[in-house]
Amino acid sequence: MVSHLKHVGYNVLQIEADEKAYLSLYSHRYEIYLALNYSLGIHGKDRYAHIPAMCEMLGIPYTGASPLTQALVMNKAKAKQLCKAYGIPTLPYQLFSSPDDKRESRLSYPLIVKPVGQGSSAGITNDSVVRSDAELKKQVTLILKTFHEPALVEPFLTGREFSIAMLGNPPKFLPIIESNHAHLPKGYQPLDSLEVKWYVEEEKDSDHLLCPAKIDTRLRGKLENMGRQIWEALDIKDLSRIDIRCDEEENPFFLEINSPPGLTPPEVSKSSYFPFAARVAGMDYDELIKTLISAAETRYGLRRNNK
Repeated sequence: MVSHLKHVGYNVLQIEADEKAYLSLYSHRYEIYLALNYSLGIHGKDRYAHIPAMCEMLGIPYTGASPLTQALVMNKAKAKQLCKAYGIPTLPYQLFSSPDDKRESRLSYPLIVKPVGQGSSAGITNDSVVRSDAELKKQVTLILKTFHEPALVEPFLTGREFSIAMLGNPPKFLPIIESNHAHLPKGYQPLDSLEVKWYVEEEKDSDHLLCPAKIDTRLRGKLENMGRQIWEALDIKDLSRIDIRCDEEENPFFLEINSPPGLTPPEVSKSSYFPFAARVAGMDYDELIKTLISAAETRYGLRRNNK
């Protein structure tokens, strides 16, 4: 990303989002025109909020959503609660803090077990789909021991799965991505698991991702309307990527929101979803980065000739 920023004319100061980040931001606070926040933090359940909070404390403009939004996005359960309050279709779920917690009767198998506060498909594997109490207990135990946080359990839908990239303020939709689970290798569960994202999509010649998705006007309208509702409910800024899955009747349900979404340059990964959708829209990586920065500049009212 740094080489692309320099290529389009920006002077770049790289700051690692670790324990020393505040010291670097503080030392350079009068030099920083805009912070491109691509950080996920390293410690704590609210780590997505750390860099935005530091920037706000120091009066540094930054890309992306506020600390409050970032903290909500990090917690899948809280994001679902808020979306449900806004009337956005969400699946019923239950948080498990112990493997001995009893499954609520409203949850029927098959179910999927996820860590409540992780991104990049961490903790979501081929074994995450469970079909019995024994499998549920085993997977909940694994999540609790691995991530030291509650496990979120919800129905496992087998309908179509979409990823919706949105850019700007108000947001514009990039071409919708559909995960074509029918093309996964034999033995893979039909979901975007860790194995799929980091092995199938990266290392195999695969047409697993369809972009633009082949959807009719009715379904596209549903997906885009849901995307706008989620953006507004969570007060997203500049960019995000929203994951939605349908039931067998093509009724869409909110899964989670990625803020910031992955922005891996194409020379590193051809399957990083947001840049992939941008390329399909005719926007190369340099233009994508410039458009993102322009959105934040406009939001802050920044006008600067030398970058």
